[in-house]
Amino acid sequence: MNMVKVLAAAAVAVVALGGAGVAQSPAAAPRLYILNCGEGTAGDVSRWSPGVNEGQSMVFVDSCYLIRHGKDWLLWDTGVSDAVAAMPDGLAPPDPRMVTWHLPRTLASQLQDLGLSPADITAVAVSHTHPDHIGNVELFPKAMLYVQKAEYDWPGANGAPRFMPEHPVTRLEGNFDVFGDGSVVIVATPGHTPGHQSLMVRLATTGVVVLTGDAVHFKSNWDNRRVPAMNVDKDQTLASMETLSGLLTKEKAQLWINHDAAQRATLKLSPAFYQ
Repeated sequence: MNMVKVLAAAAVAVVALGGAGVAQSPAAAPRLYILNCGEGTAGDVSRWSPGVNEGQSMVFVDSCYLIRHGKDWLLWDTGVSDAVAAMPDGLAPPDPRMVTWHLPRTLASQLQDLGLSPADITAVAVSHTHPDHIGNVELFPKAMLYVQKAEYDWPGANGAPRFMPEHPVTRLEGNFDVFGDGSVVIVATPGHTPGHQSLMVRLATTGVVVLTGDAVHFKSNWDNRRVPAMNVDKDQTLASMETLSGLLTKEKAQLWINHDAAQRATLKLSPAFYQ
């Protein structure tokens, strides 16, 4: 795919979101919480930015995002497994270039701070199926799972399914307006994985926020349109970056990059919230 096709694909994706700006009622206006779902250090950051900063380590963070919409609660990404909180040395990766994850507090305990139990979460959506994003999906066995069909069908290790087959699921094929009022919209952004997706959240005071998932890993990769070597499709990744760029322009939105430690340090974490 050449750059003309990349830009054309991105333009189509942004146009497809054109009807997602319906105003929501004040009672349903979302509230957004950021939960700390992991902290770690990558052994070699050039794994994510080929040819740049080779051999250098870098701090990563991992966020989950909890959205209250009326009486419903949607959790976006579930972080590393809560079991990691009990590992004093953290969860070591199979490849030393990757991230060694630590978890200061479990996801379940952070929900408890808000007076919630896992059973109160009505829906879970994941950006993709890497372990630092789906580590706690089964804390919510009754919650509806929103995932792209291409991601759901993507074979895991040794051909194993990526989710428990009995978990309720909605397999998406493209963008999806979660609550039907334009306030929370899943945006298909393939490339990092076959069915990667991002999330657009329309907040009454903060404005529109776009949660990247791993469509981009940190700001310098965004600024320079760098594609990690492990991504399944470079052209799709670049097209997805252009989709997000178009959304930022159209919606005058903020881009919140999941693994960017410097950016998260500027944001308020739960129990504080954005609205």
